Amino acid sequence: MNLTKRIEVFGKLSDYLINFQINNISTNDNLKNAINLASLHNRWFTIDNIFYAISSIAKSIEKQSVEDWIKNYDYPENVENIQKIAVIMAGNLPLVGFFDFFYVLLSGNHVIAKLSSDDKYLLPAIVDKLIEFDAEFAELITFTESKLINFDAVIATGSNNTARYFEYYFGKYPHIIRKNRNGVAVLSGNESNKELTALGNDITRYFGMGCRNVSKLYLPKDYNFNNMLELLSEFKHILDSSKYYNNYEYYKSIYLINLLPFYDNGSVILKEEKLISSPISVIYYEFYDSIEVLNEYLVLNKDQIQCIVSNNTMISNAISFGNAQTPGLMDYADGVDVMDFLLTLNKDK
Repeated sequence: MNLTKRIEVFGKLSDYLINFQINNISTNDNLKNAINLASLHNRWFTIDNIFYAISSIAKSIEKQSVEDWIKNYDYPENVENIQKIAVIMAGNLPLVGFFDFFYVLLSGNHVIAKLSSDDKYLLPAIVDKLIEFDAEFAELITFTESKLINFDAVIATGSNNTARYFEYYFGKYPHIIRKNRNGVAVLSGNESNKELTALGNDITRYFGMGCRNVSKLYLPKDYNFNNMLELLSEFKHILDSSKYYNNYEYYKSIYLINLLPFYDNGSVILKEEKLISSPISVIYYEFYDSIEVLNEYLVLNKDQIQCIVSNNTMISNAISFGNAQTPGLMDYADGVDVMDFLLTLNKDK
């Protein structure tokens, strides 16, 4: 199967996923059954969040979008040196490993997918549909629950602890190994209500569990929290999750018992802290004096940051409010170009 054909098939998958959401396909559909199973198996995976993830994927892999993106690479129509790429997927968000899966297949390589036990239903259901569109993909996709063997390279995503494990076992292979990262936001104090509401989605989508969720706010001195806290109240539905609610109550209690100051709007806690990564239900904040100095700090600490949300043009590589959870195909996790990595493998073999 050549590159043009692979793009066409993923375009069909995009159309299917878009129509799936619009038409709410019957209960006999494999993906709908998988969604129900996933939401029952993992209580963090609400139906709403699963559909949000599917929508983001569907838009990203539209045929025209993929054709425009692939022009950034000198990728051959036909791959002669097919590689077996082991992809170890995280399970913190629904379908969080999809794009590594997509990059490997679109590059013409064979993907050996090791799913997280927290997210084991959704991707296989999507693969069933992909193979229905073109049976040739069946020869390029392997799911495994066993020890990984017979592979040429590795793409692994996990925590800082599991990354050390990955480095030990897979360091001798060509690899991409990802660690913990978080999204941050830089505010000026002049943001509109619309922007602050969009920021609320960047904070609360997926209960704040994604590497692109905003976990830290950088604020000007004397920032007035009132409007932000009020607008974040629009996201109180996250308390419907008992898992999120338990985290919220736990950290609130800890801060109260220890007499630590914090802001609380009834669903999200804001606490002053130097750290970037915050626990579920808590957003850290820090004040800055100079936007130039802050920008330098963010550049120096880019290995901890997945994305920066801001409307300030002085902040390097900032994205607009509300777009943290809708990355494009060029928005590679940890800033590592997966397609360039795969292209190099194909040339080197």
